[in-house]
Amino acid sequence: MWRKWGGLGRRLLPDFSERIEHFILTRVPTHVFLNSRQRQHAVTYQAMDVKVLHVIPSISPLRGGPSQAAIEMVGALRTHGVEAEIVTTNDHGPDLLDVPLNQRIEYQHVPVRFFSRFSPSMHAAREFAFSHQLTTWLWHQVRNYDLLHVHAIFSYPSTIAMAIARQKQVPYINRPLGQLCEWSLQQSARKKQTYLQLIERSNLNQSTALHFTSHQEHQETKRLGLKTPGVVLPHGLTLAPAIPNARQRLRQQFNLPADEPIILFLSRLHPKKGLDYLIPALGKLRHYRFTFILAGNGSPEYETEVEALLRQYELSDRTCRAGFVTGEKKDLLLQGSDLFALTSHSENFGVAVLEAMAVGLPVIVTPGIALAAVVAEHQLGLVPRLNAEAISFAIDHCLSHPEQRREMGDRARQLVLAKYTWKQVTAQMQQTYAAIRQQKPLPVFD
Repeated sequence: MWRKWGGLGRRLLPDFSERIEHFILTRVPTHVFLNSRQRQHAVTYQAMDVKVLHVIPSISPLRGGPSQAAIEMVGALRTHGVEAEIVTTNDHGPDLLDVPLNQRIEYQHVPVRFFSRFSPSMHAAREFAFSHQLTTWLWHQVRNYDLLHVHAIFSYPSTIAMAIARQKQVPYINRPLGQLCEWSLQQSARKKQTYLQLIERSNLNQSTALHFTSHQEHQETKRLGLKTPGVVLPHGLTLAPAIPNARQRLRQQFNLPADEPIILFLSRLHPKKGLDYLIPALGKLRHYRFTFILAGNGSPEYETEVEALLRQYELSDRTCRAGFVTGEKKDLLLQGSDLFALTSHSENFGVAVLEAMAVGLPVIVTPGIALAAVVAEHQLGLVPRLNAEAISFAIDHCLSHPEQRREMGDRARQLVLAKYTWKQVTAQMQQTYAAIRQQKPLPVFD
């Protein structure tokens, strides 16, 4: 049947949708391993060898935290004895990664197989990340793995991986990346609801488990009535080495006074991130001395909107644009700043928040960010409502109380070391894999 798909990349999306719908809706269901009654009993999990294939549409750095988290997750699993690898496309936003294709290579110290992404001029078709080569490889190779860990939904590589796993009766987990949360489903709502009902709901219902990264994401997804049990496993973190004199070096880099307070935003520039609340909030605090560092990039259209907001609220002269940053440049921003702010409408976790906490930065986050509950419970920063007045008040409080700010940052660092390094998260993930292999109830973690 796959021969029929050879020219698929040259066809229009409606024809593609009909073909993928026909395939996915006519395959054989796999056995559903777990039920609610089983979960009521205490269970021990025997350590065992397991070979896990992680499937994700893209691991381009342009795709943000979830892609980097998948790479780090696989690296950590391999360090702890799990035979894990990644298959993905060569997606790189509007472009393509310059990597070898159709072969296993070492990429950022983990084994990865890249396959060619269909790259038409139409943005929606390109973002769907269709790959005939990936499809063919999965069809022939998926039974060589004990388990698939599929990252994302509403994207061709993830959808087809789950469909093929079901056809070949290989168990799989799905990590939906917050795409089942209410705010996300409201974006392009008709298209997503149609895709969910016709294709993805069946894939999700017949997965062995749904991997949520926060209890908030788990709770939001329950309203959809999916039958699959969920397990909450947070993102882990690889701690960056300390940079000597980071505060001094950061201020020298941007030609700022040695004692200049710095407020950092570090994330993708997208309407979801709430800059239309954060920037007006900062505009109310112009009587304070501070510099706002805006790190990240987005579409040209949205970056133009952000620039207009900065001018409107008279912040252009005290805003430094750092662009997209990685590695030591990113570490320097985090370690040299005084306060981290992310005012998103919705985040199923918030990797950048965790990175800020890890270096001892107090954080200003809004309730839509899953880590906000942790921040509030442990007093690691402040959690204002998503409006400019409340955000401004929270930032004002932090700038006015440097000692309290330091104490919040110290608690944040200690919590990350205790609960969110890859060592802790990987141990929980291994228990989850063992439960699936042994057809036992999924573990429940605090």
